[in-house]
Amino acid sequence: MHIVRYLSADGPRIGALDGTTVTDLTSNIDGAPTDLPAALEAIDLNSVSPSSDAATVDLADTTLLAPVGRPPAILAVGLNYRAHAAEGGRDVPTTPVIFTKQLNCVANPGAPIHVPAIAPDLIDYEGELAIVIGRRCRNVPSDRASEVIAGYTIMNDVSVRDWQRRSPTMLMGKSWDTHGPMGPAMVTSNSIDPHSLSLVTRVNGEVRQDSNTDDLIFDCYDIVEHLSTAFTLEPGTVIATGTPAGVGLYYDPPRMLKPGDEVSITVEGIGTLTNPVIAEPADLQLL
Repeated sequence: MHIVRYLSADGPRIGALDGTTVTDLTSNIDGAPTDLPAALEAIDLNSVSPSSDAATVDLADTTLLAPVGRPPAILAVGLNYRAHAAEGGRDVPTTPVIFTKQLNCVANPGAPIHVPAIAPDLIDYEGELAIVIGRRCRNVPSDRASEVIAGYTIMNDVSVRDWQRRSPTMLMGKSWDTHGPMGPAMVTSNSIDPHSLSLVTRVNGEVRQDSNTDDLIFDCYDIVEHLSTAFTLEPGTVIATGTPAGVGLYYDPPRMLKPGDEVSITVEGIGTLTNPVIAEPADLQLL
């Protein structure tokens, strides 16, 4: 099942997407949840079905939101495709390379990616499969990790490469506002094999990344085991699993994002996440 967050006349709702029709999934729940972490606490998305009188809307008549608008955490894995490690001249990691992204980086499908005025030259795309945790868990062995995963979505781990490189950690290069587009849907874990999915990233229609999740160094279940060894994973936690070869930085010369570009990431069985790229608006100062 494809789970989406969408705008209804009453505000954000959780729905099931079937073709071009979105059906409200939570209308029969008291205090209906409007974000995925709360929905995961209230219902089993792998088995739920819409009520017979649930409201429906045509996809063209609504706006899709990021499947998880306010994740408890956004975790990410670096250098997790063999070909990506090779293109950067890096050794294949023997332990997952983990970093975090700040929550304000989340952007909706179709929302603009901002090119910061202070760092305009090295903005890069990274198409990624992302895990969404479905239940509170700790010390999860890899052979049971599928039990705690609600589903999978797409994330663009937009990276400010100069800020990423100037620090011992990647946080400041990975967490700018709008630099975590997510969506368009979350596909429930019982309806997809996360380890054999094609992943294609296009910039202005041109293919830049063309890979498959079978090239992952640490698969989705390995990642959940590794992270949950150290700390509890909460429902709605998003884990970006890494990007394949073909990032803009490693072209010769580099092919970085600029205002006017459009990035589309397609993951087999999930859909296509598309976002335009614009110059950071001048009126975003809060002080």
